[in-house]
Amino acid sequence: MQCPLLYRFRVIDRLPEKPSEAATRGTLVHAVLERLFDNPAAERTAGRATALVPAQWDRLLESKPELSELFAEDAGGERLSRWLSEAEGLVERWFSLEDPTRLEPAERELFVETELESGLRLRGVIDRIDVAPTGEVRIVDYKTGKAPRPEYAEGALFQMKFYALVIWRLKGVAPRRLQLVYLGSGDILTYDPVVADLERVERKLLALWDAIRLATETGEWRPRPTKLCGWCDHQSVCPEFGGTPPVYPLTVRPAESGQDVQGRIDPVRAEAGRPVTLEGP
Repeated sequence: MQCPLLYRFRVIDRLPEKPSEAATRGTLVHAVLERLFDNPAAERTAGRATALVPAQWDRLLESKPELSELFAEDAGGERLSRWLSEAEGLVERWFSLEDPTRLEPAERELFVETELESGLRLRGVIDRIDVAPTGEVRIVDYKTGKAPRPEYAEGALFQMKFYALVIWRLKGVAPRRLQLVYLGSGDILTYDPVVADLERVERKLLALWDAIRLATETGEWRPRPTKLCGWCDHQSVCPEFGGTPPVYPLTVRPAESGQDVQGRIDPVRAEAGRPVTLEGP
């Protein structure tokens, strides 16, 4: 949705991308908030949470040694120390938004997967699921950045509606509330979906997959320039920056007469032997 050509670089060409401090800090904070709930409610304090940061950073380095490149030129350790302090600050801010002593998540970092009637598989990892005593389900996602302006809120909620759709198809019950917790700005964005919302998301995903399938077959992946291009690792091979994409590694099938290579909003049917999966962010 952000950029078809970026999708190609990441999913088909699998071009390497450098780890970023911001994304890695988000992974670290998520790990801390997940682990905090291992403790009894009375021990879920801000002090206990921030104390988890160094150990979780060590665990992250152990599982992904390439992250050490982030601070390879930080001989004195000042940048790393500041970065860890920023992570601790985000963890502390969470306590002003939610009270973990009153929460007992039903699930944390839950992998979910379902298959639609079309054969399209949807899967993702949900940060937290809360279930009320009366059975209502709340899906919670932590964001270490700032909350978007109201006119951009729909884009942020799409991820949550994706998760809600997966849960609805798995359990037969739509989640009661979707909640985004923005630690960077100290805001909480909530949305209460209805079945019609989830049906619209399903139709949008089917159309999206159709566009992906057609672009995969024809090799037509068009760049979509935005302000986010400045953060892209692939400018050297992007036509928008004077680059040339690598040779397309898949067999190209010419588009049929009258067929839009960017995809049409038609039902998608799984093809034998082809992976048919969309993953949530």
